[in-house]
Amino acid sequence: MGVKRAFKYRFYPSDAQAAELSRTFGCVRKVYNMALAARTEAWARGERVNYNATSAMLTGWKRTEELAFLNEVSSVPLQQTLRHLQGAFTNFFGKRAKYPRLKTRKRSRKSAEYTTSAFRFRGDRLTLAKMSEPLDIVWSRPLPEGATPSTVTVSQDAAGRWFVSLLCEDASVRPFPATDAVVGVDVGLDHLLTLSTGEKVANPRQERRDRARLAKAQRELSRKAKGDGANRSKARRRVAKVHARIADRRRDHLHKLTTRLVRENQTIVIEDLTVRNMVKNHTLARAISDASWGEFRNMLEYKAAWYGRELIAVDRFFPSSKLCSHCGTLTASMPLHVREWTCESCGTDHDRDVNAARNLKAAGLAASVCGAGVRPQRRTPGGQSATKQKTPRREPQEPPRTRGGRSQSSIVPRR
Repeated sequence: MGVKRAFKYRFYPSDAQAAELSRTFGCVRKVYNMALAARTEAWARGERVNYNATSAMLTGWKRTEELAFLNEVSSVPLQQTLRHLQGAFTNFFGKRAKYPRLKTRKRSRKSAEYTTSAFRFRGDRLTLAKMSEPLDIVWSRPLPEGATPSTVTVSQDAAGRWFVSLLCEDASVRPFPATDAVVGVDVGLDHLLTLSTGEKVANPRQERRDRARLAKAQRELSRKAKGDGANRSKARRRVAKVHARIADRRRDHLHKLTTRLVRENQTIVIEDLTVRNMVKNHTLARAISDASWGEFRNMLEYKAAWYGRELIAVDRFFPSSKLCSHCGTLTASMPLHVREWTCESCGTDHDRDVNAARNLKAAGLAASVCGAGVRPQRRTPGGQSATKQKTPRREPQEPPRTRGGRSQSSIVPRR
C-alpha cells in the first residue's frame, strides 16, 4: 500500500465556474464563522458542541429565509468546513494550536473541499457538483497509474490563480535502497546549506532577485485610495503576483535539495531551530524568512518518512559552532562575524559552518545509538508528537474576553 499524496494542478475556470466557486468559497466561510461563534457561545455557557451538533445546526440554517442561499452551492464543502473546524478544536484541546479564529474575506485562504460524492473523475476530466462542464486543468504531470482521487480541493490564491489538488494513494512511493551514508546539515544565510562533507549550497536569495519589482508594485499599491476600489484591487493583485513568483521559485529549489539529500543519505542530521523566535531579530528577519528553514525541515520530515530514511534533529542548544570537531574543545564565545577560527587546543583550522555540520553529524550518530542530547522530531508521519516524555494533561482555558464580556476568540493570533 502506498502513501497519500496530493497532486496540485492549475486550471482555468469559465466565467460561470468562477462565479460558482466564488459563491462556494463565501458560503464555506460563512458556515465556518457561524459554527465557530455557536461553539464559542456554548462554551461560555459551560456546554460542549461537537461536529454532529454543528451539522444539525447547518440543516436548520438552510431552512431559514436569510440563509437560504446556502442551498445554492454543494453541501459537501459546507460539511467539510465543519470537519475542519472540529480538527481545529481538537488541536486546540491537544495544546497544538491556539483557539480558532474567524475567517475573513480578504485574509483567509479561499478554498473548498469536495469528497467522492461531490465530483466525477473520468480519465482526465474532473467535474464538480453543481457544474455541467469539466474543469480546464493543465495536467503538468500525470497522476499515479490507476489512482482515483479521494478528495478534491479547489483554491484561489491572492494572485488570482486557480488550483485544484487531488488527494490520491501513490503506490509508487517505496523506500529507497538502504545505504550507509550519513550527513550533517547546517543551515545558514551566506550559504543555504553546509554539509558535513564540506559541500556548500549557495543561497539563491529568491526575494532579493525580485526586490526592485516588489518595491515598485508596493509603491503603486500605497498610492491607491484605501477601500474596495478596482484600481486598488488590481495593484494588490500585482503585488501578490510578485510574491507568488518568489514563493514558487523558493519551493522548487527546496524540493530539489531535499529530494537529493533523502535519496543520497540514509540518515540526515539537522539542528532543531526555532525559526519563529529567530525572525524576531529585525536585522536578519527578512533574510531568514527568505531562506525558509522551516519549510526545508518540513519537506525533509515527510520525504524521510516516505522513503525509509532517518531524520534526527539535534537540540537547539547544542554548541555545534563553538565545539572543535577534531578534539572536542569548547570555545568560550563565537560571534556571528567569525567565519573561520583555529582551535586553541589542537591548532586545527575550521570553517565555522563545515565544523558545525560535522558536529551535528557526530551528535546525531551518538543520539541514534543512545538517544542522548537530541530532541525528537516535532511530529511523526501520522501527525502525532514524537516527544518521549509525557506531559500532564491540562484543561483548556476559556477563550479571552473583552470588558463587555464578549468573546475575543476571533482575534487570538494563530501560531
